[in-house]
Amino acid sequence: MNTQFNKDTVEEMNEDDDEDEEETREREEDDGDDEGFLVLSELPVEKSERRPTCRRCCRPLKVCLCPYLPPCPLDVSTCLYIVQHPAEESRVLRTVPLLAACLPPGKCRVFIGRRFSEERYPELAAVCKDAHTLLLYPGAAAENLEDLSTDFTSTAHSVILIDGTWSQAKDMFLRNALLRLPRQVQLRSAPSSQYVIRTQPTNMCVSTLECAAAALSIMEKNHSIQEVLLKPLQALCSFQLQHGAQIHHSKEHLIKNGQYNKIMPKNKRKIRRMQKLLTNQNI
Repeated sequence: MNTQFNKDTVEEMNEDDDEDEEETREREEDDGDDEGFLVLSELPVEKSERRPTCRRCCRPLKVCLCPYLPPCPLDVSTCLYIVQHPAEESRVLRTVPLLAACLPPGKCRVFIGRRFSEERYPELAAVCKDAHTLLLYPGAAAENLEDLSTDFTSTAHSVILIDGTWSQAKDMFLRNALLRLPRQVQLRSAPSSQYVIRTQPTNMCVSTLECAAAALSIMEKNHSIQEVLLKPLQALCSFQLQHGAQIHHSKEHLIKNGQYNKIMPKNKRKIRRMQKLLTNQNI
């Protein structure tokens, strides 16, 4: 009995010694790791400097587009209000800064967000309630801007545009009651988009800048406005294509020509959208 106890005791003592040695090794390894981290922490950190940005066109100075902007802001009576999805703010190749750079201060106001209430956005709410405000967004209830008999040059009007992807714009339109207050209009015939460095759902879809350019040229009765506003967009796309960007055809074009490489959706709603693209129906 005593012999067995002594053997067990010795074995336990040996196990304790092994554990102590293992703990010592682990502490030494931890100390070595700590020293390594200490050395790394003392290394000088290179601060990443943001590229200098042009204040007018909001582009990096090396690719500034100011030479393609009008020397003086365009003289327009119409005021634009851009309701912008937050995701657009971080996009490098967005068009709204170019649009704002072409217009006088205060003629292109931008509101960033997903939901817009009267309490949080009283200025936007006041604009939406104004009888001289139009919402430029396509739909069954929208009137063709070209067909309106209103003389926009006699009284200053405001135009609200939703800036985001088409799915984002639709969500913002449906979920914000303020945006359904103004008179809804759409462009009857829009030229093919020149914003070829970004994929559009259909051949008839255009960028926010192109949409604003077409609307302003109609309302101000001055077709040269559209040419002036499109010039920086054309320069932006040309520069990107020269430096490796590829031309993006619309999803409609890719599907019709068998070039759509993504997996076709299984969701019934998305399948119906694809079918509408193939049959040129409104989406």
